[in-house]
Amino acid sequence: MPAPNSLRSDPARSVLDRLHEAAKGDRIRFLSLAPKLVVGWLRRQSFAQTVTPEAMKECYIPVSRQAGEFLHLTARALGARNVVEFGTSFGISTIYLAAALRDNGGGQVIGSEIEPSKHAVANANLKEAGLEAWSEVRLGDALETLRDVPSPVDLVFLDGWKDLYLPVLEILKPQLRPGAVVVADNIFTFRKGLRPYVEYVQSGENGFESTTLSISEGFEYSFYTG
Repeated sequence: MPAPNSLRSDPARSVLDRLHEAAKGDRIRFLSLAPKLVVGWLRRQSFAQTVTPEAMKECYIPVSRQAGEFLHLTARALGARNVVEFGTSFGISTIYLAAALRDNGGGQVIGSEIEPSKHAVANANLKEAGLEAWSEVRLGDALETLRDVPSPVDLVFLDGWKDLYLPVLEILKPQLRPGAVVVADNIFTFRKGLRPYVEYVQSGENGFESTTLSISEGFEYSFYTG
């Protein structure tokens, strides 16, 4: 009997189709941010200093289908039950992860979203996809909302503000089980800003073995050795 795959049937499939189509409008949405980016560049500010969550509240900034399917497969291969996601946005990546937990027979993905309007829409999308029982999106600063996630954590997906990748990982590290996987997005897009994170997981001195994968905008794929 073939293994279940919730991504291949409705309602998850149709919700993802709708969200990926809507996310194509980010090209136009980002154009409205151009003046802010120019001012920030002139002031030598980082992206996070220039563009706030409030300014990005209409932007989907989603994972690609390829990236989402990779996350789904990774969670399935790990037999994951406890998954943590930093940077939920409208919940596209959360749907891929929650679908994997449903197919694994149980568990929960705990996400964190700082923008209230996105938090509300993400929860609505997960409910529409039939995956609310396998997901919980917490509203607020991830440095606070993710402090009490249940252990052992099997998989972490980092896709929020880039300067927080390392602080969030440090908060979650005590909860990781040996063999847990940490995936961080946008490694190619934010090479300079994410250099400290990449050096940390690739150093071989902090409990991780890691490599950069050419998936989407660059995935840092890290294995926790314990």
